[in-house]
Amino acid sequence: MHAPSTQPAKRTPWAWATASFMGIGLIGKGGGTVASVATLAFWWLAGSATTSSSLVYGTILAALLATLLGIYAADVMARELGKKDPSEVVIDEVAGQLIALVAVPLNWKYALASLILFRAFDILKPPPVRNLEALSGGFGIMMDDVAAGFYALAIVHLLLWLKLF
Repeated sequence: MHAPSTQPAKRTPWAWATASFMGIGLIGKGGGTVASVATLAFWWLAGSATTSSSLVYGTILAALLATLLGIYAADVMARELGKKDPSEVVIDEVAGQLIALVAVPLNWKYALASLILFRAFDILKPPPVRNLEALSGGFGIMMDDVAAGFYALAIVHLLLWLKLF
């Protein structure tokens, strides 16, 4: 009779680094919120060092890269963990938060509104956001947060249009 294997699960380093957003997803409970806050902080720092039009284009590019790389990295990490949608994967929150920040001015009130709205839509998952979780693999992991990011983006831009802050 063989003893159970004590070897750790296989880890593809680039996929785990990407999917967990450099380990943030491995902190346990609240990793998605921490990843969203970290994303907002990086966005704020980038915005402080560039022009507003560069920030818009940079945010769009970063959101696209996070989404596209995230689909593959999340798929790999989920498969290696043996879970459908592991909480350790937080690149979906990064992508969704970046989407929620597209063309948002570098203003703390709108940035905070973006964060709160994205997290609310990500947690509550209003229709059809919840349905997107049913998609397979990394695509399913990512798309509900991408949709939540677009919901938050729409509301933040409505707030901008109404000049509420």
